[in-house]
Amino acid sequence: MENPAILDPAPNAVTPGERRLVMAGLMLALTLAALDQNIVATALPRIVSDLGGLAHISWVVTAFLVASTTTTPLYGKFSDIYGRKPAFLVSITVFLAGSVLCGLAQGMTELIVFRAIQGLGAGGLITLAQTTIGDIVTPRERGRYQGLFASVFAGCSVAGPLLGGFLTQALSWRWIFYVNLPVGAVALVLITVALRKTGRTRTHRIDYAGAALLIAATSAALLVLSWGGSVYPWSSPMILVLAAVTLVLCAALAVVETRASEPVLPLHLFGNLVFVLGVAVISFSAMALFAAVVFLPLFFQLVIGASPTDAGLMIAPMMGGVIVASVVGGRLVSRTGRYKRFPVVGLAAATSAYLAMGWAARHGAPVAWIEAVLVVMGLGIGFVMPNLTTAIQNAVAWRDLGSATSASAFLRSLGGALGVALSGAILVAQLRDAPSVGADGAQGLDRIAHLPPAEHAALVGTYAHALSITFLAGAAIAACAFAMVLFLPERPLRGSQGGA
Repeated sequence: MENPAILDPAPNAVTPGERRLVMAGLMLALTLAALDQNIVATALPRIVSDLGGLAHISWVVTAFLVASTTTTPLYGKFSDIYGRKPAFLVSITVFLAGSVLCGLAQGMTELIVFRAIQGLGAGGLITLAQTTIGDIVTPRERGRYQGLFASVFAGCSVAGPLLGGFLTQALSWRWIFYVNLPVGAVALVLITVALRKTGRTRTHRIDYAGAALLIAATSAALLVLSWGGSVYPWSSPMILVLAAVTLVLCAALAVVETRASEPVLPLHLFGNLVFVLGVAVISFSAMALFAAVVFLPLFFQLVIGASPTDAGLMIAPMMGGVIVASVVGGRLVSRTGRYKRFPVVGLAAATSAYLAMGWAARHGAPVAWIEAVLVVMGLGIGFVMPNLTTAIQNAVAWRDLGSATSASAFLRSLGGALGVALSGAILVAQLRDAPSVGADGAQGLDRIAHLPPAEHAALVGTYAHALSITFLAGAAIAACAFAMVLFLPERPLRGSQGGA
């Protein structure tokens, strides 16, 4: 079957010097997005202490998540129409404006609104960086750069909580937002100077109806995932109504997109088997990652007895594995022009690692053994997402590059949110059925630590069993992704841009 990408005119070539400057700007933009996803959680207790509004604390995260996820596909489509550079400049500017407003917030309501504004800008940072690579780097070389991007995320996932704690303690929680300004300013300058305008100059018809329905459907879906099992029971009228609204809006979106001349989410992409399986595997991989990893700090602190700081550092080996696999895998993809073997091996390794963590949580294991398992888990995940992003970009036409890349990022975010919701629901269900938890289990680690030895041991055992189930759920999801990736077609990566 002919690759549709070769039918499009190639984007503007760039000089090696321009590429270096653009890459520096893209890496800084990714640093903004990656740090912001990890730096805020550490400061939330101090924020609540200063601003109050404990009952609304989850909205500090939810508002950002909803805004950033819903705008991700929009940035991709608008960059296909008007070019990456204008879309990038808008994205960074809105993000920095939201950061300033968050730092100046005087109440919890203000902070939530300003976090949503910040999210409106953040929705473009990741997808536009990945899409811009598709404009300036050939598919054959692209794996190397996607691997670097993945390593930025892994590094920031470790550095973010530590930096957030340091800034909050040494200065103020407001500086976790102000620190974005110098980084974002340099990124703006580099992208403005070095990135050439791409895209065709012609008349466009904006798909306003599709954009509105996409935002509404995604918002409803994320509220279901964020509120279900925590704020409201899964069977509550609020969650059921939101779920029904999500289905109706998705159906309406499908109808509108089939009729739009320039759909914000081109449905013909779903006729491309590489795209369909690629985004499905990425979504399931994100689901598996968050289904288990989000509770690793709890496992380290409660079951193993580590301090919060030590628990954060104990995740570092896994992130180190992600960095190594992303960089090495990307270079091997660029060298060989083949990509399928890496996610196959990676998902097999990740599935085995999740199974091993489930066993370790249930039966106990030395810390060194657990850390070795986490390294394998990180190596497995690191082989998957960046290389599949390269495969997707290689398989679509250049006119759809932004839409395809943003759809991948969009579904990855939804997969991560679903993974968190699923693991949380499993954990709560396991604890609810355990009589040893009682009221104490809901009062935090400090309360549990001061229980009598016999009660403490029983409660820790209950949590260990519940956490083992969440790790096993991660193994099941990773196994599903492994089964899907076996059917992924492999198209040799092109050695020229050829419109990719």
